[in-house]
Amino acid sequence: MKIKLINPNTTLSMTQSIQEAATRAARPGTQVYSVSPQWGPESIECYVDEYLAVPGVLKEVIKGDREEGADAFVIACFGDPGLQAAREATRKPVLGICESAITTAKFLAPYFSIVSVLDRARKVTEDVVSAYGAEKFCRSIRSTGLSVLDFGRDPERGMGALALEGEKAVREDGAECILLGCAGFVDFAQDLERRLGVPVLEGVTPAVKLAEALVDMGLGTSKVSTWSWPEKKQFLGYPLFSETDLIFEED
Repeated sequence: MKIKLINPNTTLSMTQSIQEAATRAARPGTQVYSVSPQWGPESIECYVDEYLAVPGVLKEVIKGDREEGADAFVIACFGDPGLQAAREATRKPVLGICESAITTAKFLAPYFSIVSVLDRARKVTEDVVSAYGAEKFCRSIRSTGLSVLDFGRDPERGMGALALEGEKAVREDGAECILLGCAGFVDFAQDLERRLGVPVLEGVTPAVKLAEALVDMGLGTSKVSTWSWPEKKQFLGYPLFSETDLIFEED
């Protein structure tokens, strides 16, 4: 089994952290490999970042599907940018780490909170929680006030900020599980779980395990209607894609 993880931003140190977490999670015999697109933002914290990251995500899904023999894909950003479009571009399972973390959290606790990055990113996170119908399970979305790149520059400060907001979420908001709202937080989960005394999910691990399960069951993306192949048409002015990249199989 071969699972491709796509870090939608271009910060390779984060991609390496995602790869290490995915390798720990995958069972023997599962090949996991992580990439960053050649084109995109260095971090994703707002709508402009998310939307500009999507073409790079789609390019990597198409490449993995047609050239690399990937059996499943994981979009490793908590906003799940491009997830719906990626599902149109392949029959293979495509998972987002936010959707995977929320799904797993609901098995573990009746309520969860999300601890994320900048204050301005809160609405982005609210949107994905709403899209997955999880508002009644989400007790709060808390911001550390730090950017994605701040965590890479000063992990100790980042850990302290996550712990502070996580403790408030448990004590003040009634959270019984904490979701870490950035793929760059994979290295903090275990220490935070010991400190907070509740399950802490970073998204990458649940996504890898769910991808393995879907491939094991022989399940793929439905092509009946909503996620059917895009219609044939011209796409002009997208130098990231070759002439054939955006020509999709049809049933």
